[in-house]
Amino acid sequence: MSNVIEIFSSIQGEGKYVGCRQIFIRTADCNLKCAYCDTNFARADFCNVETFAGSMKFKQIKNPIGVGTVADIVKKFMAEVPTHSISFTGGEPLLHWQFIRAVAEEINAKIFLETNGTLYKELEEVIDVVDIISMDIKLPSVAGNNFEKHREFMKVAAGKDLYVKIVISAETLTEEYEEAIEMIPAGILLILQPVTPVRNIGAISARKILEFQEYAVRKIKDVRVIPQTHRLINIF
Repeated sequence: MSNVIEIFSSIQGEGKYVGCRQIFIRTADCNLKCAYCDTNFARADFCNVETFAGSMKFKQIKNPIGVGTVADIVKKFMAEVPTHSISFTGGEPLLHWQFIRAVAEEINAKIFLETNGTLYKELEEVIDVVDIISMDIKLPSVAGNNFEKHREFMKVAAGKDLYVKIVISAETLTEEYEEAIEMIPAGILLILQPVTPVRNIGAISARKILEFQEYAVRKIKDVRVIPQTHRLINIF
């Protein structure tokens, strides 16, 4: 059983699979405190579950929720709307790796992991049931220096459908950005995500976006700039 914040069907708004229909399982808790985080991942007494896939109408289920209950909800949503994959997101879902593994083994679907890329030992425990990994690189100015953990995480994730995302803002330091780029293997897709301004985090300029991409493409084969598209169309 795990504490789950919400389960719903919607459109992936970020990264390589932007626009794809997914079922989102948002777990509570996170091991980092990122300055630009826009997600409430605090533990809750109840989980909000869509009544029908894509209805945007919710009912509440008491937390913590069992594996069988979540698997049944996912199967119901998949029967209602064709679905690309099941996204475990958070917070940091790998804090619930046992739960991820158990649910994955109960359903017949691609498993999509959205992670901050620091819990590489936990990733080892589920790597065989995960198909797609969306890994953030957290810059030191945002969440402390986790570069060594990110390096180990990418080693574990090698061979999977892995892409890396870096959120860039007006506050992003050139030195830390360049250090991050240097540790990413050339064959991994890199997504540069201009921050959605929140609290004291400012939007990055168009000129700076182009400069950051120009630096990255000299080393990495595929570098794409993709904002949070779900924010643009006001969908969660």
